[in-house]
Amino acid sequence: MTAAPGRRSSTFTRLLRHGFTDPSAAERLLDSPELSAVRNDPVLLEALGATADPDLALHGLVRLLEAQSDRELLDTVIAAKPLRDRLLGVLGASAALAEHLARHPRDWHALVTYEPSDLHPGVAEFERGLSEATDPVSLRVAYRRCLLSIAARDVCGTTDIAETAAELADLATATLRAALAMACAAAPEDADMCRLAVVAMGKCGGHELNYVSDVDVIFVAETADGADEGKALRAATKLASHMMRICSETTVEGSIWPVDANLRPEGRNGPLVRTLSSHLAYYQRWAKTWEFQALLKARPVAGDLELGESYVEALQPLVWKAAERENFVTDVQKMRRRVVENIPVAELDRQLKLGPGGLRDVEFAVQLLQLVHGREDGSLRSGTTLNALQALAAGGYVGRADAAQLDEAYRFLRSMEHRIQLYRLRRTHLVPEDETDLRRLGRSLGLRTDPVTELNREWKRHASVVRRLHEKLFYRPLLDAVAQLGPGEIRLSTGAARERLVALGYADPAAALRHLEALASGVTRKAAIQRTLLPVLLGWFAESADPDAGLLNFRKVSDALGKTPWYLRLLRDEGAAAENLARVLSAGRLAPDLLMRAPEAVALLGDGDGGGLAPRGRDALEQETLAAVRRADGAAQAVTAARGVRRRELFRTAAADIVGSYGTETQPAEPDQGALVDLVGAAVSDLTAATLAGTLRAVVREGWGDTLPTRFAVIGMGRFGGHELGYGSDADVLFVHEPREGVDEREASQAANKVVSEMRRLLQIPSADPPLLIDADLRPEGKSGPLVRTLTSYAAYYRRWSLVWESQALLRAEPVAGDEELGRRFIELVDPLRYPAAGLGDDAVREIRRLKARMESERLPRGADPKLHTKLGPGGLSDVEWTVQLIQMRHGAGEPGLRTTRTRAALAAARDAGFISAENAAILDEAWVLATRVRNAVMLVRGRAGDTFPSEARELAAVGRYLGYEAGHVGDMLDDYRRTARRARGVVEELFYGA
Repeated sequence: MTAAPGRRSSTFTRLLRHGFTDPSAAERLLDSPELSAVRNDPVLLEALGATADPDLALHGLVRLLEAQSDRELLDTVIAAKPLRDRLLGVLGASAALAEHLARHPRDWHALVTYEPSDLHPGVAEFERGLSEATDPVSLRVAYRRCLLSIAARDVCGTTDIAETAAELADLATATLRAALAMACAAAPEDADMCRLAVVAMGKCGGHELNYVSDVDVIFVAETADGADEGKALRAATKLASHMMRICSETTVEGSIWPVDANLRPEGRNGPLVRTLSSHLAYYQRWAKTWEFQALLKARPVAGDLELGESYVEALQPLVWKAAERENFVTDVQKMRRRVVENIPVAELDRQLKLGPGGLRDVEFAVQLLQLVHGREDGSLRSGTTLNALQALAAGGYVGRADAAQLDEAYRFLRSMEHRIQLYRLRRTHLVPEDETDLRRLGRSLGLRTDPVTELNREWKRHASVVRRLHEKLFYRPLLDAVAQLGPGEIRLSTGAARERLVALGYADPAAALRHLEALASGVTRKAAIQRTLLPVLLGWFAESADPDAGLLNFRKVSDALGKTPWYLRLLRDEGAAAENLARVLSAGRLAPDLLMRAPEAVALLGDGDGGGLAPRGRDALEQETLAAVRRADGAAQAVTAARGVRRRELFRTAAADIVGSYGTETQPAEPDQGALVDLVGAAVSDLTAATLAGTLRAVVREGWGDTLPTRFAVIGMGRFGGHELGYGSDADVLFVHEPREGVDEREASQAANKVVSEMRRLLQIPSADPPLLIDADLRPEGKSGPLVRTLTSYAAYYRRWSLVWESQALLRAEPVAGDEELGRRFIELVDPLRYPAAGLGDDAVREIRRLKARMESERLPRGADPKLHTKLGPGGLSDVEWTVQLIQMRHGAGEPGLRTTRTRAALAAARDAGFISAENAAILDEAWVLATRVRNAVMLVRGRAGDTFPSEARELAAVGRYLGYEAGHVGDMLDDYRRTARRARGVVEELFYGA
């Protein structure tokens, strides 16, 4: 059509008003011979404008009309509103179905029928629709013809998302039956030899299939008429394989969908077909938790339905016992997290199904609750997500408001998924990025004002609801079970609540319910905030090895701080604080014990002014400690203040270690185990040095004022000097003094000894703060020698009496407190001893080896497993340290890098200097780091030091969690430790013993 230039805009306006995005192309199509007679028909334009994509609908209509031999279709479209809405609705939503209609122009007749049976067809109706198919090609054509009617009802709103998904599952059932019939017809002798049942799984089994999805199945077979079982299984396998190919293979008419049998026992590595007894044996002995979860949706659909029902009946009791398995809930939740972790980063924000706040979150949450409570309540045993959610709400297992919000969100997200797949009939769960695709998608969902903006807003809103509710869904009813409910609300029964807590790993569900009642009951602001927090906290506690302890500790902290406004505000408003607190409270005894002695330290766990969890440096710690000492009245009060700083900073370090080891929802666990070891070692060592400096200042001030009659220094030894202290380590030290000018040596010695005695006493006085034990046994003459010596006395002793082990011990010597000049001169004195200019002679090397062998045989505790002893066992700390120290003493004089008190630094220097290969250095470093981590874990978990793995199951599991092992994998942890230590021992035998 041609028009005056001035009038063209009115046509444009009319087409734009009806939703066309390319009015020029639309005009050309309307001017085509097929439509020219009705180009100005307002009914047609209104109908096109009502579709998801008017341009796409018009293009598809013209192609379809071009393929017609008469005007029947056009006349019917203009005259009959039902056909018009259905046909144009499909053409505007699906380019793939438009292509099908262009290739099969008579199939539009499938949309004409509008009988009651056509509104909600079932398997029987679809079987009739496929009945004329005789081969894979005609089956595909018939399948698409049936799909046309489903899509038409869907886009016109005749059916909702649940009904559409059910129809797609029924069509899949009819298709599997037709395909199996073709396979049997092609091999009648195989069909006569066996009974073969096809059991649908996944969304097909759950009666909630997508437009394009793998159809998950499991095959079960038995012999027929006394045939040999082996032959019958081979025959059944041939039939099953042929049936899968009929559906999956690509022909001139494309494919239908892949048939996926990978949910079978042993997955793709297992036989395609098994007997019922073989299936049962596998599930009784070998199946993992997720396999029982998958069986929730098992439904016989094709073949021998009686056999299929027998399969489901035989396995159902096992499904409903799955929640009794150890670590059941954490297994399911970790499976969900693994799914998310495997999503490519570029797709994460567009994933409708697998991403956070996606469809899988709803499905996992519902299935988890079904498995926990379906044992006792048969009403929950539905394979359909929305039906199961409704049943959970009706039974009080899920709050009704939460269930209603999830139902709405799930329906919206499934509708998005359906319309995305319908466009090209391709299997995808990604939201498109192209503006045109987003516009079509939004319009198909009824969003017409600003389709793209509205779509994104609604999508994000529903995804946010799912993210917020999917884990809370499991925990919120536990609070309702102990709280006052409104009229008409149904509470979780006490038995069901206990059942759920046991599934979460609580050993004492009755006590847990009492804690929940104490925390969540009442109308106070505190109770209201805790009711909001607890569903999330309970989930974090459940991921630990001891949820009971986590909940109990949270109650204690809340009882202590619950009336403090900043505490509740911290947990409510600072994202990291609540999760950090949950991790710390459930990881073991040490950190909660430190926190309970001064609950206000919980402020350190937040994002804001609490200082965060990063350990503070020695200068800052010493400055704060000395300031506290100055403000105190008397040495006792001053040291109490210093010990208070130490307790708080020990908590900060432990919390940082735990959070770094466990990770959080926003920050993954620290992958570098060595970095965590170095963090703890440096932080605890700096803290110990600051505490000693403060204590020394307090003692001197009380006894002598500003100046002690003798210069006094504390030399760190062992792990203290090496910056490698653990949570439970004593402080190994030497004390050195030098009388000030004009002071009698006896007076100076008495003063120095009094200082040491008073420091040790004050640091061990029983109090709410952990004691700091000072160990001076590495001094000359050991326990028989004086606690304090002058620098001159040390020089005389080392010159005349020093043994090789004392020189070795001095490798760790480093000044930590007191007179810096005196400490420096002490180091100058001992350097020639620990780094002898001529290296070590053969006699000295033999003596070191003899001492090491003697220590291994005499000091290992009776009954301890040497292979798991982190300090004295083969490949343990002692092995690595003595090997490194031997290299230092041999080569330290000529290699400056070896002159360090730190084991890992010395090992790296030895590697860089060529004294040890990179491979061997890595083996020793790995073993030393792992052994140190185990010792730290034992202290964190048990609250007391230990050099070997705990024997109690929960404590051992907690050590495993700290080391990064998932629940149920403590055996792997012990095997890994033995293997790491064994490799290290091999290096030690070579380098230390010269084997």
